[in-house]
Amino acid sequence: MASTILDSVMGSIGGSVPLGKSSQGYVMALDAGTTSVRAVLFDEYGCRVAQAQRSLTMLYPHPGWVEQDPVEILSRQIACMIEVQFKSGIHSDRIKSVGITNQRETVVVWDRRTGQPIYNAIVWQCRRTAPLVEELVERGYADLIRERTGLVPDAYFSATKIRWILDNVEGAREMADAGALMCGTIDTWLIYNLTHGLVHATDYTNASRTMLFDIKKLDWDDELCNIVGVPRSMLPECRPSAGGFGRVSSDIMTQHPPIAGVAGDQQASLFGHCCFEPGNVKNTYGTGCFMLMNVGTEPIFSQNGLVTTVGIADGTEVDYALEGSVFQAGSTIQWIRDELGLVETAAETSDIARSVPNTDGCYLVPAFTGLGAPWWNSDARGVVCGITRATNRARLVRAACESLAYQSYDVLKAMEADSGHSIPSLSADGGAARNEFIMQFQADLLDIEVVRAELSETTALGAAYLAGLATGFWADREELQTITAHSAIYVPGMEQTTREQLLAGWHEAVRRTLM
Repeated sequence: MASTILDSVMGSIGGSVPLGKSSQGYVMALDAGTTSVRAVLFDEYGCRVAQAQRSLTMLYPHPGWVEQDPVEILSRQIACMIEVQFKSGIHSDRIKSVGITNQRETVVVWDRRTGQPIYNAIVWQCRRTAPLVEELVERGYADLIRERTGLVPDAYFSATKIRWILDNVEGAREMADAGALMCGTIDTWLIYNLTHGLVHATDYTNASRTMLFDIKKLDWDDELCNIVGVPRSMLPECRPSAGGFGRVSSDIMTQHPPIAGVAGDQQASLFGHCCFEPGNVKNTYGTGCFMLMNVGTEPIFSQNGLVTTVGIADGTEVDYALEGSVFQAGSTIQWIRDELGLVETAAETSDIARSVPNTDGCYLVPAFTGLGAPWWNSDARGVVCGITRATNRARLVRAACESLAYQSYDVLKAMEADSGHSIPSLSADGGAARNEFIMQFQADLLDIEVVRAELSETTALGAAYLAGLATGFWADREELQTITAHSAIYVPGMEQTTREQLLAGWHEAVRRTLM
């Protein structure tokens, strides 16, 4: 039973929390990201009133492989849930519902009888299954995958990660065929354990990132499951993002509030920005850059290297989205800090970048694990080009910062071409959105306004919004729009000739990366 893990986790953290006395309500959002997990409490005005956070250990057993310990993810998430109650004095009797948002595509496989993982979680960044994807393409399944799932076949997505575990963990294939294994993305893993094994479910947005989900029928696709080699019996039930996902076990939260909202991190961010109309676009500048455009109730299939995904699923009808994924964004800043030692903190990159007028023709293309949209080349590797004797620390730092904006430019222009929408503004969030230089350079490159959210991580806010709507904490989308705030608007000011010269240099650098 799942209680095997939950009991051991609770034993290391502590038991239930004392109850508060006020009747005022709050919504708790669990944000299970790539590098950390958080629990955030929001009030009725959408204001963050308390937060607890724990970092996660990243494991790199081989070049290109990325893993995490599923039990660590769970235990640290529960620790955050308990800590945020103690530090705020807001306990579970005042928490009306819980929302979950999570790093997408990362998968866990566990034993149905014991609840124990049979292998580490394989993280979305992991490239080990590229040969399996190539095999699917060579067998002629690329068009079928795209038509059913909206996705470009790639190791980024979950399906081949599950297949790899079944093929490489001793006895796993036999257990799966016998119905003894379960699997899911991180939301499913948390739901299963937080409900003491009572609920094995995911939402439509997370399911749409697996490469096994028919985005029109809103259900698992039996043919794709058979082609990839993933028994459907392993997969969770698929549900709308706003609704019932069970209740948190009383071992964790004494009053066991309902889990009422679930969405993948980028779709949660789309919802947190209130991008409810076709043509609304948001970009999250996190570990990667993830841009989503709401395209309405009919999916649009990209001709320009984007993927089609479920965007918003807070009711019986879904809104679809075009998405472009940039694999290396904030991680590029981490690289120049941790591996190159060019900066001591990420925060100082803005001032350093602005200390020089330009990069003097130097470009960094951070294809550390390949290039995502609109290129989708898993073999590409990073390039620094245009280096001269004048290239110095500041210009390299500026080139790294500029790379986030250049990659996002390419994605947004692909979205405009596919959708027919001319985008008047871009909503921005994420840790790197706090970098003033990057935001202004992004506005200059795109020649549109960039609107930065008040809350840097709208993923948690979006999860709270979904859970609050499902339980009546907020009345409707209109109320959410009245309480959603932004902190800055960046207005473009670059000359067209300068913009064209910079972009020409960038695209030449990308060409060299793809050689």
